[in-house]
Order: sequence, then structure tokens, then C-alpha cells
Amino acid sequence: MPPNPSVPAVPLTVGFDLDMTLIDSRPGIHAAYRALSAETGVWIDADLAVTRLGPPLEQELAHWFPADRIREMGDRYREIYPSYAIGPTLALPGAREAIQAVRAAGGRAVVVTAKHQPNAKLHLAHLGMEPDAVIGRLWAEAKAEALREHGARVYVGDHTGDVRGARAAGALAVSVPTGPCDAEELRAAGADVVLDDLTAFPAWWEAYRAGLAADLA
Repeated sequence: MPPNPSVPAVPLTVGFDLDMTLIDSRPGIHAAYRALSAETGVWIDADLAVTRLGPPLEQELAHWFPADRIREMGDRYREIYPSYAIGPTLALPGAREAIQAVRAAGGRAVVVTAKHQPNAKLHLAHLGMEPDAVIGRLWAEAKAEALREHGARVYVGDHTGDVRGARAAGALAVSVPTGPCDAEELRAAGADVVLDDLTAFPAWWEAYRAGLAADLA
């Protein structure tokens, strides 16, 4: 959606989570877990694993591997990930438009995710999304490091961990219930705004900018 010319430009940085916020990575992650299971001979319930995306990979691997193998398995999963997970992954509705809305208004869009950064960049490139920066391997409150570094005033995510990260950074927590957490959980965690999905983001973004501009007038 093009910016409304009646709304003064207020340059802002907006952070976005990746998995289940911008992309539906469940098919690809499912395939990667199946491949890791076949390679190691260790049963991984991929159907269950993709229902709890968000936390770092090591937390999921701990359900299936002993502690002394988690680092090794994490490295191997990340190594095979591009072969199995990039192609099947889809952009969620409104994802591209959300990033474009921020940039069209003169703002910066940054992706801050728990995912391995090189793999996150592969997803975004494959799906034609072009944020200004991608920062990986950060989860929950640790995301505040990157959000503060980039001056993000807003962070958009699908998980209660994303809400905690936004609040730790002093950013507005905007949530979408497109991942494992429903709207009630997100509000209970302290989300400032809950949108149905990212198709609602451009209109919300324009209204938010208009409010900021009015405050500055």
C-alpha cells in the first residue's frame, strides 16, 4: 500500500520476527527434521516439533537427543537445512507488503530471529523479501540487543517470547496469532497491539505514523 501523502514521514525502524510471522516455515522445518531423523536413526516427531516453533533449535533437539549430542545435532541440522527447508517454505499473507510499507514510508525494516542467520537470509532471498538487516540466533529478551542497536520502535512477532523481547527493548509489541500462541496468550504476555495477521499491518502502520506525527506537531 503506498503511503498516504497527508501523513508526514516519521522515519522509524520496525523489527520483524521470521518464523510464523513473515514465513510459514513449517513444511520446510518438517522436512529437515525428517531428514535428520533418517540420517541419525533417532525418532523425531516432526509433526509435533512444528507446532512449537519460536524458541532456539537446541530446545527442540533436547526432546530427542541426549545433552551431549545437542550441539552436534544442531550443527548438522543447520548444515542440511538449506537442502530441505528453503524450497517448501511460504511467505505468510501480508508479509512482503508489511516490509514494503515500512520502507515506503522512509523507515527501516529489520528481521530479528532465533534462526541461524545464514538460513534466515536464504529464506528471505528465496521469497523476495528485502529487509534492511537480518540478525539471527537471538531469542526472547535477547532480541532486545539487536532491537536497541537498530533503534527499533516497534517489534512484530507471533510468540510470547517476541513480546518479551519487544518489551525488554522498550519497543511497541505488535503481535500476530499466526504461530503457536493465540491472541489471548499474546495479550496476556503484554502485547500492545494484536493484529489478525500481517495483511492488517499497512493500515495499522499508517495510523500509528499519523499518531506519532500528530504528537510531534
